[in-house]
Amino acid sequence: MSQAADIMNIALIIAFVVVAGAQVLSMVRLVLGPTAGDRILALDTMVINALSLVVLLGIAQGVQIYFEVSLLIAMLGFVSTVAMARFILRGDIIE
Repeated sequence: MSQAADIMNIALIIAFVVVAGAQVLSMVRLVLGPTAGDRILALDTMVINALSLVVLLGIAQGVQIYFEVSLLIAMLGFVSTVAMARFILRGDIIE
């Protein structure tokens, strides 16, 4: 392997560890959050972290299908965050 590939592998490992740590910290906030708003924000952050992990996995394996999966996760995460926020604010999702 070349030196550039070694550096890329090290960078990917560091990125996996950092994003996984952020996921764990978001899960702690989800459990301990004092208000519903904190829990919604933690869940949205967990969606972003999961999205990051999928993209990192796609980069590490060199498979492009992961990037399409990341788009689906992003759309579902956005819709679910808006639905939860509307439910907390108004008590219903569909008017």
